[in-house]
Amino acid sequence: MDRRTLLQAAGGLAAPGLSLAPAFSLAPVFAARAYATPASDQKVLVVFLRGAYDAANIVIPTGSDFYYQARPTLQIARPDPSDPNASLPLDADWSLHPALKDSIYPLWQAKEVAFIPFAGTDDMSRSHFETQARIERGESAASPGLSSGFMGRLAREASGAKPISFTDVLPTSFRGAGDVPNIGVAALSAAGVDPRQKAMIENMYRSGTLSGVVRQGFDIREQAMQAVSGPTDPTAPKPAGFALAMSRVARLMRLGYSLGFIDVGGWDTHVNQGAATGTLAQRAAELGKGLARFAQDMKPDLWRNTTVVVISEFGRTFRQNGDNGTDHGHGSVYWVLGGSVRGGRMVGEQVQVAERTLNQNRDLPVLNDYRSILGGVFRQAYGLSAKSLDTVFPGAPQPSLTLI
Repeated sequence: MDRRTLLQAAGGLAAPGLSLAPAFSLAPVFAARAYATPASDQKVLVVFLRGAYDAANIVIPTGSDFYYQARPTLQIARPDPSDPNASLPLDADWSLHPALKDSIYPLWQAKEVAFIPFAGTDDMSRSHFETQARIERGESAASPGLSSGFMGRLAREASGAKPISFTDVLPTSFRGAGDVPNIGVAALSAAGVDPRQKAMIENMYRSGTLSGVVRQGFDIREQAMQAVSGPTDPTAPKPAGFALAMSRVARLMRLGYSLGFIDVGGWDTHVNQGAATGTLAQRAAELGKGLARFAQDMKPDLWRNTTVVVISEFGRTFRQNGDNGTDHGHGSVYWVLGGSVRGGRMVGEQVQVAERTLNQNRDLPVLNDYRSILGGVFRQAYGLSAKSLDTVFPGAPQPSLTLI
């Protein structure tokens, strides 16, 4: 039995997957590295929307007449309190998709979420695989070649950071961090390795170099099971789908993990994307419910010390295509949420949304480098020095945004 087979056996779960995401399973990577108590009590969770979500129909430039010309069937109406399908006002130029009315919009009103439009990377390939990998490595298209991931480097630079990944397989972003617990939260259940199987596996590796690693892996699994199956409020609505996954993420991060990563797939909307209702609206609603549930389950004591960053590999074409969808684009909108976030505002460099300002007459430009955005969050959360920040994101522009 090789290491990967062992991890799969110890996880013991075949995951059906989320409506929003690829399949998840419980597959802990047996942590050999001991992480100290964090010097900071700040927690950071990165949420990666894989597939390039259509930011222009979620955080909508309703102040732009060109938006309505470019999207005759996909457009979301300007704010109108009498219209339940109209967008929700953020400021004079931007509005929020109505599917987020009961989840993200209250956080905006509480000034606990900020949006950063025109965000992304200088990668112009418009390739999901290439751009995702580049972002997870924390590099620019002009300076490729990093072998580790930006969260892996951050885990080593942030004093006492305790990392965890809530994914099937340890993502590229955590490469280079040593052994990081890896727990697929969507399909987490008591099923898996029974006591007899556990004893057999432990006995198999009793005299080998992996004996301690195996024991620690089972300990991590037991810790996760206890966390997600603990007591709940019997009067509270039971979460489902991505909201359930994020409720479990909150419980595990409350155990002391301070640096987390989760990805959510299914955002590649080439055909029949929908507008106020439809495919994108449903996915946005699920995402919003999950993030709101996470904030709720972190509870005020930890939510005030938690920052969530929502990113995607790129945006989508500003004009709709012939199949009532959108194609691969460039600039996106990043989200930053948290109890101490300086929210209720649109942040970063902006330009008027018009035909003349499009990148290659096709999509939104990137004016805010993703490394600078993330670097600013990490610097403020973990107190990183300029040298440490340059280790996490080599050669990146210095952070200029104050988000926390």
